[in-house]
Amino acid sequence: MEVCYQLPVLPLDRPVPKHVLSRRGAISFSSSSSLFGAPDPRQLSQRRGAISYDSSDQTALYIRMLGDVRVRSQVGFDPEGKGSYSYLCIDFRTLHCDSAGPVSGRRLRRLLSFQRYLHSSRLLRGTPHLNPLHILDEDYTGQAKCMLERVATWNFDIFLYDRLTNGNSLVTLTFHLLNQYGLLELFQLDMVKLWRFLVMVQEDYHSLNPYHNAVHAADVTQAMYCYLREPKLAKSLTSCDILLGLLAAATHDLDHPGVNQPFLIKTNHYLAKLYRNSSVLENHHWRSAVGLLRETGLFSHLPAEDGLKMEHQLGSLILATDISRQNEYLGKFRTHLDQDDLYLSNASHRHFILQMALKCADICNPCRPWELSKQWSEKVTEEFFHQGDIEKKHRLEVSPLCDSQSNSMANIQIGFMTYVVEPLFAEWGRFSDTRLSQTMLGHLGLNKASWGGLVQQEGFSSPEENLLPEDNVTSPVLLLPL
Repeated sequence: MEVCYQLPVLPLDRPVPKHVLSRRGAISFSSSSSLFGAPDPRQLSQRRGAISYDSSDQTALYIRMLGDVRVRSQVGFDPEGKGSYSYLCIDFRTLHCDSAGPVSGRRLRRLLSFQRYLHSSRLLRGTPHLNPLHILDEDYTGQAKCMLERVATWNFDIFLYDRLTNGNSLVTLTFHLLNQYGLLELFQLDMVKLWRFLVMVQEDYHSLNPYHNAVHAADVTQAMYCYLREPKLAKSLTSCDILLGLLAAATHDLDHPGVNQPFLIKTNHYLAKLYRNSSVLENHHWRSAVGLLRETGLFSHLPAEDGLKMEHQLGSLILATDISRQNEYLGKFRTHLDQDDLYLSNASHRHFILQMALKCADICNPCRPWELSKQWSEKVTEEFFHQGDIEKKHRLEVSPLCDSQSNSMANIQIGFMTYVVEPLFAEWGRFSDTRLSQTMLGHLGLNKASWGGLVQQEGFSSPEENLLPEDNVTSPVLLLPL
């Protein structure tokens, strides 16, 4: 049983503490927004990034959305509230912890600081390294640069590139692509601000997530680059379109907790309440990205109206990756193609194609060569099953495809390809009938055949017996946390 309650609203005449105004990465909602309600500020003040007001707009409500969900202490849960259950106290700090038992406060502080210590560039923060860690030697740096020369190829090995860059694939690849397009000069982007923004984006991906981590974001960004180079897009997209497309790809899963939306809803997580159970993760990714843009001031030199417009368009792209709205976007795409009325000279049509390109990039793993595709399949299955184990531990209903005892990796992949990937890429092939599209569909067919052989060997039931028809938006496949 799901218990709903009215979220309290903050008074507008409350004084603004100075330490709150300087807090990192606040996200703004207007006073007229339906999201103006928020969790109790007394609870939120206990954690990093409490609700506050902007010094220049006392009617704006801010909520800190960034940071590591996995190390927050009972974020957004009120176990003593009406209708609460014991599993509402699930601590995200322990989602990826192998050891059982309580975690000491000292260890929690260490967990909180270690991730950022390991991945942040202290030079950018004005503190030089006395004993630098993991410095790349010239040989590895050279190999990474050689790989970037082939960044437009579909068989680009993001796993190897991530190793060669010592886990900095998202930062270096995105910076390279933006620079290659000349976007730093065109938009007069400050190089230090851009680098700091990308470093902070990479930091706020959870490295302990098997799948939804910075390497996945880098892979999606590389795929997006390949699509932007397709003839129809390359001759039509504006510089602003390209900038938004690459930034959306890099931030589309920012601060992903490693669990899906149904999990957040049934545990009454504060994000589910904040976004009214609608596109919860995607809204969070978008607001987190906006927070970093504002914190670093990457667009601060642009007119305020232009900056807000870019933030809105960025959100529109990221929200399009909501897998539960797959059929909505696919149906619209198919209708446009059937009626042959997509005109890329039209700004709204170009934006829609960018949305479809990002959707393709987000789930393109089954269209990669087998050696790469199989690694991604292993990682996403591990994340699904880990969520299922958490749900079993706390006696929650296990989410579809997250039960390791009734599903196999091959079974999940066949269903995902059949009901989600194939329909999308078939329409993309109609729109952009190029060598790349033929290559992707070819890999998709071969990979599906390989997984089909494994399904027969494992003796699991066929995916068609476990999954609902593709036109049903409640299909378990459409509940995948992608």
